[in-house]
Amino acid sequence: MRTLLIKALVICLITAIVPVFGQQPLDGYIEAGLKNNLVLQQKNIALDKALLALKVANGMFSPSLTLLGNYTTGDGGRSISFPVGDLLNPVYSTLNQMTGTDNFPTIENVNQNFFPRDFYDVRARASMPILNTDLIYNRKIKAQQTLLQEAEVAVYKRELIRNIKVSYYNYLAAQQGVLIYKSALARAEEGKRVNESLLQNGKGLPAYILRSQSELENSKAQLADAERQVENAQLYFNFLLNRDAAAEILTQESALNVDESTLNTTQNREELLQLQTATHIQQDVQEMTRLFWMPRISGFLDLGAQGEQMKYNRNANYYLLGVQLEVPLFAGFTNRNKIAQSRLDVKSVDLTLQQTTRQLNLGLETSRNALLSAQQNYRSSQKQLEAAQSYQRLIEKGYKEGANTFIESVDARTQLTGAQLQLALNQYRVLIAMANLERETASFPLK
Repeated sequence: MRTLLIKALVICLITAIVPVFGQQPLDGYIEAGLKNNLVLQQKNIALDKALLALKVANGMFSPSLTLLGNYTTGDGGRSISFPVGDLLNPVYSTLNQMTGTDNFPTIENVNQNFFPRDFYDVRARASMPILNTDLIYNRKIKAQQTLLQEAEVAVYKRELIRNIKVSYYNYLAAQQGVLIYKSALARAEEGKRVNESLLQNGKGLPAYILRSQSELENSKAQLADAERQVENAQLYFNFLLNRDAAAEILTQESALNVDESTLNTTQNREELLQLQTATHIQQDVQEMTRLFWMPRISGFLDLGAQGEQMKYNRNANYYLLGVQLEVPLFAGFTNRNKIAQSRLDVKSVDLTLQQTTRQLNLGLETSRNALLSAQQNYRSSQKQLEAAQSYQRLIEKGYKEGANTFIESVDARTQLTGAQLQLALNQYRVLIAMANLERETASFPLK
C-alpha cells in the first residue's frame, strides 16, 4: 500500500512539471486585486482630483455671475456746504412781494457730509476673461498633470500585477513543497518498514531502525515548515487582494510558455510617459513665464439698483459696462529669473528621462537574461529528477536484495527529494522571471 502511495505521489509530481497552476484563476485574482487594492483606490482618488482640477481650469474661461450687495451709512467727517438759502431766499422774497403770496418759502443752506447715509447698492456682476495667457497655459498644465496621474496609476497597477503573480507562484511553489515533503515522508515510512522487516528476518540492524526514525522525524519537521510557508504565502496573497486572510486560493493547470516577441522593448513603460509629460509641463511653465508681458484683458457688466433709506423706484436701476486691462511692466527682474529657472527645470527633467531610459533598458536585459537562466536551470532539473528517480529505484531494489547499503538507500531518497524540490523551485522561478520581464516591458494589457 505504501509503495503504491509513493508511486502515485511521484507520478503527480512528474505530471506537474510541465503544466503549472492557475492561469485562468490568476486572471480573476488580478482583476480582483486591481478592483480592491487599497493603495490603488487611493491613487484613483488622486486621479479623480486631477480630472476635477482640469475641469476647474476649463471653467475659468467661462463667464462668472456674482450677486453683490452693500449697505452703508455714516455721519460726521468731512462735509461740503451749499449756500442755497443765501442764493435763493432774496429771489424768493422778491417774488412773494411781486405776487402778493407766500408761494416761495424760505429755505436753509445745505451742509452735505461725504459719508452716505442709509445708502444701498445691490448688483449682479457678470465677468469674463477676454485675453489671459496664464489661463491658457494653466489649462494645458492641468491636462498634462491628469496624464501624469493616469500614468502613475498605471505604474502601480503593473507593479501590483507583478506582485500578485509572484506571490501566487510562491504560493503554488510552497504547495508543491508540501506535496514533495509528503512524498519524502511516505518514502521514509516505507524505508523504516523495510528495515523493521529485515530486522525481523535477521538481515537488518537495530541502528538502521533508529536511523530510519530520525529520517522520519526530519521529514515531518520539513513538512511542517513547508505548511507554514503555504500559510504565509496565502496571507500575503490575500493581503494584496484586500480580502480575508484565510480565503481559499483556487488553482488550475495551464501550459508553461512565454511569447518573447512581445517582451523586447521598454517603449510602453509608463515611467517614460511620466517623464515625457513632466517635460511638457515644464516647457509650458517656461512658455507661460516667458509671456509675462502679455496684456490681460477682461470685461464685466453690472446690473443693479442703488438708493437711500431702502427705497426703490425706476430711477434706482442702473447698468455699468467695463473692460479691464492689465500689463505688467516691471517686477524687480523676478520674471527674468523665473524664465532662467524654468529652462533649468526643463533640462533637469530631460536628463532624468535619459537616465531612466538607460536604467529601464538595463533592467530589460537583466530580466531577459534571468529568464533564459531560469529556463536552462528548469531543463537541467528535469534531467536531474529523472536520474534521481532511476537511481532511487535501483538503490531501493538493491538494498532489499542486500546488494546496496542502508546509507546508500538514505542518500538516494535524499537526492530524490532534493531533485523534486529543485525542479519545483526552478519551475516557478521561470514563471517569476516571466512576470518580472513582463513588468519590465509593460506588456500586460491594462483595461
